[in-house]
Amino acid sequence: MKLVYVCSPYKGDVEYNTSKAQGYCRFVCNQGDLPFAPHLHNTQFLDDSVKEEREDGKFLGLQMLSRSDELWAFGGKISEGMMTEIDAAKGLGIPIMFYSDRCERRGE
Repeated sequence: MKLVYVCSPYKGDVEYNTSKAQGYCRFVCNQGDLPFAPHLHNTQFLDDSVKEEREDGKFLGLQMLSRSDELWAFGGKISEGMMTEIDAAKGLGIPIMFYSDRCERRGE
């Protein structure tokens, strides 16, 4: 079982993006892997609307990324936050998979 870092949009339509991230985590689970979505986990105890807490959440997410086996990026558009995570994964040599918002595999 791989630890998969779930990378998807959060800011903007938070309710919709949270719902999509939950579905992406279910998809990862259904593939037999262990999902970690920092924007679902960290927002349970940090307030994303408070700058310092958002920065703390991003830092914690990158710490988990460094322990992950793969990063799976979901959605049709790569947000600024997602790009930070993708760049960090590249720097760490972590494999990256790209999926549509319907969990269909796509190229980079």
